[in-house]
Amino acid sequence: MGAGWAMGWLLAEMLTAAPEPRVVSALEKVRPGVELKGEKEARLSLARGECEAAQVVLPPGSAKLKVKPLALRGPEGKTLEASVWREAYLDVKTPSNSQGRTGLWPDPLVPVESSPGPEGAPHVLYVELCAPESQAPGTYQGALLVEAGGKALAPVPFTAEVQPFVLPATSSLPNSFGISLYSISKAHGLKPESPEARALLRDYVSTLLAHRVSAHGMSMEAPPVRFEGGKAVVDFSAYDAEMAPFLEGTALDSGARFTTADVRDSKAARTDAEKSAYYRAFAEHFRQKGWKARLFFYAKDEPRPEEVALVRTQALRVRAAKQDVPVLVTAPLDDALRGSADILAPTLNCFFPRPGPQTCRNVVPLQTLRGKLDPHVKVWWYQSCNSHGCNGGPAPDAAAEKAYSGWASYMVDHPTPLNRAMGPLAFLSGVDGELYFDTVFAYNTKKDPWTDVFEFGGNGDGTLFYPGTPARPGFSRHQPVVSLRLKSIRDGLEDYEYLRLLESLGEQTFAREAARRLTRSGYEVETEARQWEQVRREMTLRLRKRWEASEYAKRSGVRPK
Repeated sequence: MGAGWAMGWLLAEMLTAAPEPRVVSALEKVRPGVELKGEKEARLSLARGECEAAQVVLPPGSAKLKVKPLALRGPEGKTLEASVWREAYLDVKTPSNSQGRTGLWPDPLVPVESSPGPEGAPHVLYVELCAPESQAPGTYQGALLVEAGGKALAPVPFTAEVQPFVLPATSSLPNSFGISLYSISKAHGLKPESPEARALLRDYVSTLLAHRVSAHGMSMEAPPVRFEGGKAVVDFSAYDAEMAPFLEGTALDSGARFTTADVRDSKAARTDAEKSAYYRAFAEHFRQKGWKARLFFYAKDEPRPEEVALVRTQALRVRAAKQDVPVLVTAPLDDALRGSADILAPTLNCFFPRPGPQTCRNVVPLQTLRGKLDPHVKVWWYQSCNSHGCNGGPAPDAAAEKAYSGWASYMVDHPTPLNRAMGPLAFLSGVDGELYFDTVFAYNTKKDPWTDVFEFGGNGDGTLFYPGTPARPGFSRHQPVVSLRLKSIRDGLEDYEYLRLLESLGEQTFAREAARRLTRSGYEVETEARQWEQVRREMTLRLRKRWEASEYAKRSGVRPK
């Protein structure tokens, strides 16, 4: 009788026990019908100046979620605050290529309390820890407490090891991603000239900068100019109000700055002489302000043969200003453009020859390309539909489909390691910078970005945000909604910083071998999350050993615990 009662009590206890969430690597995408091994607790490692995240998969049927604020406690009572979002889903109708699939894919990060996703979508929390440079190194612990439908789920233990080494707040890899006030205003239903729209633009750009990304475009408004005796007299007051926080490091508490800024061409400058005078004034203003961002002139994008003359004319005008303002041209190596570009930016697939058909008209490995350019010319790259295919879905021809597969990619329906790969790949190749044409492209179409970001044959090409409004997902004010892909881009740029720091500490061979294990080429990217995590662990251990005796540690005044 006693044994039976005990067995019955134990069974009742098991049946009433709180359901257990599972922890999944941020390098995975949690989708319906895809089985992923989870853990009962989260263990993260992050440098000072870095953000790291874990995904918490809740039991099926979890609804009406509430999450208590999570603060991990560490050395001497210090805390490490967590940010928590719920992952929303995009219903992909046309896959980007054979690596994609139709159906639900996670991408927008929305408030935990927002309405649940479509039927069948997993319930996943994205939990992010960011350690500022001032964070004390050591072990931090806490537990994520979640309620679903008024009932507590099992606590999820979190352990974070804050490393003694520091990542710079500003990206060491120059980059420039496009964003537009007018696209943002359209998607949010605001007037571009309104104070609310201007404040919203600052929020979007600040969010990019928090993810180590510099922006071009923005309001796109050139500062007013008049000409007196051949000199450009420019009123930079409105321009400075918009740009100075991002160029001076005051937009974020971290002090992060833009790495680059584009010259905003002015229609008021009509003649070649006026244009050159205007560019001269622009460059002189940057120099007087002491802004460190690389000012560049963005020439005609992907010029066709009949537009080569225009690019040449643009370059001559900029150089006539006799200022250090490089002209950026997005094109493969082309003799017709020789001498016009100070920054040449071919697409990613133009750097890596592979068996079968090529997806770039002039494929030249980076070191070979440098040998064909003037020594002063920098080489950037950018992603385009030449990597995933411009028509959507698998190509009918198997050889063509293979040529469009495997590339590092910012598409929603591609594995997270492909979204993250550009950082390690940049280190391994030695490219000088990255360009991306837009981050809100779908905002300026007739589509609803919440349901369709398919453009140029890919899901999410040119769109890394979702418009957060009072209507959806129910914010009290307008604000940007970040994508999982932007988080992955940030993580890849942090990988770049790890590799660069290793190199600076005398570990160049190790760093290159580590990068090669992740990204052997632009189309050979390791897709196993476990392999990425293993490489990160090895890099972290090597950095800890090197850091203690380094000048960096002496300057920072921090010793490993």
